[in-house]
Amino acid sequence: MAVLQVENIYKKFGKTEVLKGISFSLEKGEVLAIIGSSGSGKTTLLRCLNFLERPDKGKITVSNKVLYDTDDENTLLESEIREKRLHFGLVFQNFNLFPQYSVLKNITLAPTLLKKGTPAEIEEKAKQLIEQVGLSDKLKAYPCELSGGQQQRVAIARALAMEPEILCFDEPTSALDPELTGEVLRVIKGLKSEDSTMIVVTHEMEFAKSVADKVIFMADGIIEEMGTPEQIFDNPQSEKTKAFLQSSLENF
Repeated sequence: MAVLQVENIYKKFGKTEVLKGISFSLEKGEVLAIIGSSGSGKTTLLRCLNFLERPDKGKITVSNKVLYDTDDENTLLESEIREKRLHFGLVFQNFNLFPQYSVLKNITLAPTLLKKGTPAEIEEKAKQLIEQVGLSDKLKAYPCELSGGQQQRVAIARALAMEPEILCFDEPTSALDPELTGEVLRVIKGLKSEDSTMIVVTHEMEFAKSVADKVIFMADGIIEEMGTPEQIFDNPQSEKTKAFLQSSLENF
């Protein structure tokens, strides 16, 4: 059974149509990589899934529960949007850590506010996650004392602390120097398990090919092509996909 079902999502800003009918599904434990040129709608799609933007049309279902349906006014209430975001975790391009808080407090803050356990339980879980991303020696450090790669690993731990059903990454290495990119990609790859469902918007083609179960290539606000990594990277059918991959592979 699909953990995520996205049906016919449309989104425009002013007169510009950014998403033009996006539909796909994702099974529990699957990793979906979304690739495509800048301006193809990848980030807007993630923001719609996380309810940071409201789709103009479409339906989003998580674990058989309809979270958003433009044909059902009961799912559109602003008062419930914050709760619906909890189904998703989002790791941003630019980390978005709170600079005034330590690594530990950055990770425990949201679970504490939402009472997702006792203070001791929340702190213990945070320490486990910090260890998981390889930063146990940075518990008391502040973001300004960390490298970009370390900050992004803290951001990943922070997202995991909320125990989302689907973890989303928006170009998680785009703000990093090449030497720091590998450490973040290794952490993401290490998260892959039958219990971890992920959507990764990325420009790292080699990473997408090695870690994804499904790949979507977006162009001009639509899904131009969708399939397994082997289908998309080794045998693309669309001329747009072929042209994109040819230009991307030159940068491998």
